[in-house]
Parts: sequence; structure tokens; C-alpha cells
Amino acid sequence: MNPSEFIMRLSTAAVASAKATSVPASITIAQAALESGWGESALTKTGNNLFGIKADSLWRGQTLTMNTKEFIKGQWVVVPALWRKYPSWQASIDDHAAFLKRNPRYKACFSCNSAPAFAKALAQAGYATDPAYADKVIGLMKQHKLLDLDGGAA
Repeated sequence: MNPSEFIMRLSTAAVASAKATSVPASITIAQAALESGWGESALTKTGNNLFGIKADSLWRGQTLTMNTKEFIKGQWVVVPALWRKYPSWQASIDDHAAFLKRNPRYKACFSCNSAPAFAKALAQAGYATDPAYADKVIGLMKQHKLLDLDGGAA
């Protein structure tokens, strides 16, 4: 799927999620694009998991086990991980927002006054092990004009 199709497919759900949860639509789509390879990753195709959210001990939904690359002790390594599996992309978007809202480590994100600041706060809170994660998310937001979806309320 190309970026335009992916953005169109997620825009309505991302904007609705933003209104309900204060997670900027631009963040939702940029993270989903980055984490899922524009919807083409095996995790997305088999589990509708757009965000690479792992299944922790509190997760009560379906799961699947797949390898992932993690940046550990200064190098990339491949490790198996247990992932959340969703019935649809909408369910993945809804859970992503709920995951961020209920997890105290992401509280600072919700006091940010822009989507780029939200992305930086996410990375600082440890959302991903990639040291360039925030820059990648912000780059996607700018390159694909995703900030326009936030309607000035990012």
C-alpha cells in the first residue's frame, strides 16, 4: 500500500481518536506508518498491529509471537517477542490511544502543545528503543503533511 492510501485509510479513525483521547492524529498515523511499514509489516498483516505494541501480562486479547529488532547496549539485535493481535486496524488505533493514556510513563506527552513535542516526549518516555525514533516520526509528519490533520489542536 502506498503512503497516500495508508493515510486515507487511517485518517478518519485517527482524527476521531484524537478528539476522544488527545493523541494527535498526526502522531497516530506517523507512528503507524513507521511501525508497520505503511501497513506492509508481517505483524500488521497477521495481527492488525499497526504500532508494534507488545503483549504484556495485563493484555487479555489475542497474541502472536514474532521476532523484532531491538536496540540494546548500543547495537541492533533480533529477539522473539509476544505481540498484541487485533481484529481490525480500528481496534489497533483505539488500543494505541488507550495504551498511551493509561500508562503513567506517557503522562508528559499529554501536556505537550504540538505533535512534534508529543513525539519527543514519547521517545523520552521509552516508547521505542531506536534512538532516532522521535526524529523519524516527526519526519513522517512533515513529509506527508500529517500535521494538517491536527487542525491546530495538536
